[in-house]
Amino acid sequence: MLEKIDLSKKLSKKQFEAEMPALERRLYDLEKACWDAGIPSVIVFEGWDAAGKGSTVNHLTQHLEPRGFRLYPIRGPRTLEQHLPWLWRFWVKLPNYGQMAIFDRSWYGRVLVERVEKLVAPKLWKRAYQDIVDFEHTIADDGYVIMKFFLHISKKEQDRRFRRLEGDPLESWHVQKEDWKHHKHYEEYVEAIEAMLERTQTEWGPWTVVEATDRCWTRHKVFSTIVARLEQVLVERGKPLPQVETVAKPRRRRHA
Repeated sequence: MLEKIDLSKKLSKKQFEAEMPALERRLYDLEKACWDAGIPSVIVFEGWDAAGKGSTVNHLTQHLEPRGFRLYPIRGPRTLEQHLPWLWRFWVKLPNYGQMAIFDRSWYGRVLVERVEKLVAPKLWKRAYQDIVDFEHTIADDGYVIMKFFLHISKKEQDRRFRRLEGDPLESWHVQKEDWKHHKHYEEYVEAIEAMLERTQTEWGPWTVVEATDRCWTRHKVFSTIVARLEQVLVERGKPLPQVETVAKPRRRRHA
């Protein structure tokens, strides 16, 4: 499956700069329209280390109304969470009606890193596929819009990015020993990713595989996919679509 993905796809900087402002404004308008309509949404980002998940999420959140979303960077379960049903820590992060939750990594860690690195017994990650499908089906039936992205890069590109980051004194901290460990298991992760995509692809929780070699292409595809999905949902539920560019582009927030 993944070997058929064309990782050479790219978008020129000129086209990116010409098209992105309209997508960014449109997304802001649609976030507000979903708030008014009481439509909650869940956006999941999975992908390879150094594929650009963090920078893509950062770009996304800079163009949303801050009061309308919550961002959750997901790490391994804490001690208390290990004594509760494994999906509990994600249930409690679901957004209120009308709001948006963005997950930088998610419940899919159970069938990816926890599987490949043997952090849980095989019977647990094998059972997790159905747990995930049931979880997403339940919230979709309750009106949640689910959008799932997997950012894909080649093993060679991942190696190049790791080495580039390590060569920058200000960025080298991004690459840890466990990142290189995961890199060595690239082929095992490919097997786990393909199983994940196949077994959790549903009409209510579809996957979008993003060719993430080129940053402009990556961000444009993520934004255009979210915009198209929210527009579709508003129409399907008989809610009014906002007029194009009815709200001024929000000022880009500066981070300290």
